[in-house]
This record gives sequence, structure tokens and C-alpha cells, in this order.
Amino acid sequence: MMQALPPNEAPAIIVTGTALPADPAERVLQSERLSRRELDRAAGQPLDRLLSRLAGAEQFRRSDSRSAHPTSQGLTIRNLGGNAASRALVLLDGVPQADPFGGWIAWPSIGALSLGEARLLRGGGSVTSGPGALAGVLELSSRTGPSTIATVEAGSRRSLEGEMLVARDVGSGSLALSLRGSRSDGFVPIVAERRGAADRPAPFRTGSARLRWTAAIGPTQELQANLATFTDQRERGLELTDNRTRGTDLSLRLVSRGQIPWAATLYAQARNFQSSFAGTDAARTAARRTSLQYDVPASAIGWSAEVRPHLGSGLEARLGIDGRRAAGMSKEYASYVGNAPTRDREAGGRQSNAGFFGELTSLSGPVTLTASARADHWRIFDGQLVERSIATGLPLVDQQFASRSGWLPTARAGTALRLDPRWSIRAAAYAGWRQPTLNELFRPFRAGSDATAANAELKPERLRGVEAGIDGRSGPWSIAATLFANRLRDAIANVTLGIGPGSFPGVGVVGAGGAYRQRQNLSAIRSRGAEVTAGWREGPWHVDAGLSLSSARVVASGSAAALDGRRPAQSPALSTNLGAGWIDGSRSLNVDFNYESARFEDDLNSLKLPRSFTVDVDGEWPLADAVNVSLRVENLLNRRVVAALAVNDVQERAMPRTVWLGLKLKPRLR
Repeated sequence: MMQALPPNEAPAIIVTGTALPADPAERVLQSERLSRRELDRAAGQPLDRLLSRLAGAEQFRRSDSRSAHPTSQGLTIRNLGGNAASRALVLLDGVPQADPFGGWIAWPSIGALSLGEARLLRGGGSVTSGPGALAGVLELSSRTGPSTIATVEAGSRRSLEGEMLVARDVGSGSLALSLRGSRSDGFVPIVAERRGAADRPAPFRTGSARLRWTAAIGPTQELQANLATFTDQRERGLELTDNRTRGTDLSLRLVSRGQIPWAATLYAQARNFQSSFAGTDAARTAARRTSLQYDVPASAIGWSAEVRPHLGSGLEARLGIDGRRAAGMSKEYASYVGNAPTRDREAGGRQSNAGFFGELTSLSGPVTLTASARADHWRIFDGQLVERSIATGLPLVDQQFASRSGWLPTARAGTALRLDPRWSIRAAAYAGWRQPTLNELFRPFRAGSDATAANAELKPERLRGVEAGIDGRSGPWSIAATLFANRLRDAIANVTLGIGPGSFPGVGVVGAGGAYRQRQNLSAIRSRGAEVTAGWREGPWHVDAGLSLSSARVVASGSAAALDGRRPAQSPALSTNLGAGWIDGSRSLNVDFNYESARFEDDLNSLKLPRSFTVDVDGEWPLADAVNVSLRVENLLNRRVVAALAVNDVQERAMPRTVWLGLKLKPRLR
């Protein structure tokens, strides 16, 4: 019961800038958290590099966002395979971060300093976060509270990374500005023994800015507004392979922490992408353009609202609605003869989903029971693939695809039992789905000598899964272990249907040795395995370890029968990481070991990427009052990490050894 206030005394208004409290239903799944301290340590670095230390969290390729093509920067978990579209849902303050056209994530746009927490929730069936969380959810939350912090690092190959955050209380709210920028002359992606005269370093330039305002609009209500913009420019190590991404996001969130808590969010996103693709001759002596995406506009609007009524007797409920509507179109020159394009292509469309959900959680002594479900109506419409002759202007292909729609469920049920204050066990079963992206549905593409046709008839992916785990602490030790079994039905994959030379439907001519593929729904991908995270803390010392072990196999028939029993492309069976260090106030020294078993480049498992092992070290030491000096070395042993492999054994590598020296400023607030 609320106590009465003395006359003329107004209630205290506290602006938190956060969402509603964590959902107790998430106790039935394994989660891993990156704290503010860990994020501060990673300031200036791309966020995806930090996430790669979490066992089982994989991007489509081993390259991080400083050298990978923007369209390969997706996130998945539990070795469900991938084709660059994310199979894990990434949220920033409740707003999905996937590109509206392609489903990839613009990691350079998110600065670590602007975040207060990053939490990886493993397991599907995320009812309250919306559809798309086949493998889990990465929840990013903005930093709160007044602060001033900045970092700048200079590194190998004329690299420079910098980030800053200034946050201040303003009236009854707060205002925060975060900036991030990086540049580098880059390294040559192709390994030395396979390079030719055409190969050169791959430079990049990125920049982002984010303005966040929170304000009280009542005794228990607050408004949170975010405006963010970013730009990303890079080249892929060949002439005619430059690309650029630009984006702007706007979101508004109302949060009420009154007797009946509720929250509502509205957001809008705009993206524009340009990219040139090139190939080389066998000796890699010269580059030739193969396609040019000269304009790829994409946009999305979305909304969500939820209420958490108090039911008493240890019962927690959540009820809500949400939706998203996206549009995107790829405009590109294709079918090059010599250095001139012969076709002008437009491919894209629109899609939407809208749903409602309910969740009920019982907290009775040591037992947590939860059940949740949602239903979504999805729609794909205005799809088209149009190609015109540049010489004559006449249409060569004019495909207008019929609209499709349907309803799909998401559900999760689970239980957690606290055995004593230190140990608990948990189990969950879930079902989820992901709509194919506009890129997968409508846009054919070429990568080197390979060509992949789109498929406007792709069905949504549907996942069913179960898992069980244990969490515990004993003195300085902590551990979380999970066994899981997932089955992804109608999994979308690039399926090899032929080898060039020849002319193939949807893509045209494919040269000798090139693969002709089409995006198709496989019968299923089965993934079974285990995840373990463990930690030890004693005074300033710490050790953290993570392991992801899985057996993933494709179930396929018909035109994809050759894939049956094979491992999904880009899915390692084992990934581990071990970090150890010493942190004493502003002094620190850390070392990280990362290992990944072999993975396959292609669906037929004919191109094998060897295992990888890297060591990273970093340290920080006070230089003056509120000023620290830092030293960081990535890939200390300069091991070759193969990120991509072509049929002619041309290997592309990830980041070689890179040395960074930096300054971190954290003045005391007055």
C-alpha cells in the first residue's frame, strides 16, 4: 500500500531511462550478460568482435565488421546454419536492428560506450520480443546515468578508432550524446601465396552518432526518445568492390511503472545501400565488375505495446501487441559484357507482420512455471523482379509476384527449480518462426564465379526445440550448462543445382567452375548439442570460459537431396573461448584464447575452412588523473584465420595481428 504524502509535498520523480523490469519467465533459459565494465573495456572496438567471445554466437563468416562485407554480418546461435540473414533477434532498447531488406546487422552503428548492458538469451520461442528469434535474442540496453567517457586508439595499418559519450541530467530528465568513428587502410584479404596484381588492401571508414533523451511526463511515467545515424564505407580488396551503407533510426518509448506497469514503443528505420561486385581472371591480374547495386533503399516502421497486470499470489502476466512493416528494393546493373552492363534490374517488395501475445508466470517458492504464446499474421506483397535492356530500354524480365499471407504461432513453456540459494535447474520447450527477407525472396546475386537465384515462393522458417540446464555458484565459481535439441523446418539455404559453364534460370550465364545455386526451403536442419559457460572470481583475478558443442545435420530431398546428412554451411561443431585477467580499479591485464573447429564454406561440404585459434591481449594503466593508457593486440600469434574459400583454393583471411595503443578519458563529474 502506498503511504500518504504530507501536504504540499510532491512525489519524487525518478527517471531511469530503462525498460520495465526483466521478465521472470526468462529464468527457464540460459542467458549470458556483458556488463557495463566489459563494454567500457571494449570501447572503440566493433561490438560484434566482443560478442564473438560468447560461445555459440556466430556471424555468417569469421571476419568481423571491419573487413566483412556488410551483407554477411548476420547473427545466429546453436549452429542452425545461415546465409547472412540473422536467425537471432537483435534488439536495441526494444527496437529490432535487422536491415529491413536483407536481415543483416549494421554492427559499426552501435557503440559499446552507449550501452549499459548486452544480454544474450539462448533459446527460441521469444514470445514477447516478436517473431524472428529462432536461436535466441541479443538484448542491448542504453547506458543510463550522468557520465563522461572517451577513448581513442591508434593501430596497425594506419588504423584509428574512437568513441565518446557525454550524458547529463537536464531538468526532469537526461540527455546523452554518443559518437563513434573508425578508419583503417586495411589489410589484403587474399592470402599471400594466392595474391595477384589485382589484390590490394581493403580500407574502411565508419561513423555513427546517437542522441538519447529521457524525461519524466508524470509521477511514474517517462518518455525515452532516440535518434541515431551512421555511415559505413569500405572496399573488399579489389578495384570496383567499394560499398557504402547509410542509415537513420528514430524511436519513442513510453514507460509507466505505476500500479499497472505498461510500455509502448514506436520506431522508424531508413537504410540505403550501394555496392559494387567484381571478379578476376585466374591469375588475379585485373578486376572486372560483375554487378553494381547503385541504389538499395529500405525502410521499416514498427510498434509494440504491453501491459503487466498484477494478479497477486505470485502470478506475473504480460499482454501485448506488436507489428512491423518493411519495404526494400535493389536497383542494380547486371549481366556485364566486358566492363559494360547490359541489364538494369529492380528486385524487391514489401512484407509485414502483426501479432498479439500473452504470458503467465507463476513464482511459488523455489519453483518458476511459465507459459506463453503469440499469434502473428504475416504478409508478403508487391514483390517484383524486373530487368530491362540498357541498350533498348525494353523489358527482358517482368515478374510480378502474387501476394501471400498466413498465420503462424510462437510458444514457450518452461520451469525452473531453485534447489538451494546457489543451485537451480531448468527446462523449456518452444516453437518460433522467421519470415524470409526481401533479399532472399526476390534478388538474385553473384559472388565471384558463383551465381544464386532468388525464390519468391520461399516459406517462413519454423523451429521446434527443447532444452534443459543447470545454473550454480560455489564460492568463487559459477557455471551454467545447457543441453538442447532444435529442428528448423523449411530452413532457407543456398542449394547447389549445377556447375558451369552454362546458362541457368534466374541468373543467366555461369562460367566454368562456377556454382549455380537457388535459395530453397530445406526439409529441416537438426541441431543437438551443449553449451557451457563458467567463471571464477577471487579478488582482482578472474577466469571466464565458454563452450558450444553441436551436431548439426541437414534433412533434404528432391532437388536438394545431395545435401541430406551434410553439415549446414558456415556451422562449426565446436567453439570455445577462455579469458583470464586481473582488474584492480583502473588497472587491468587480460588475455583471451579463442578456438573454432573447421566449418564448410558451401552446402555440399566440398570446401572446408580449417580450424582457427587466436590469442588476444589487452591492458590498461593510469597515466594521469582520469586518464588511462591502453595497449591491445589482436591475433597476437598472427595465426591465419580463413574466412572464405573459393573452388580455385583462393583463401580470404580474417584480421591478422593488429597492435593498438590508446588513451581513455573519464573525468570526474562535478
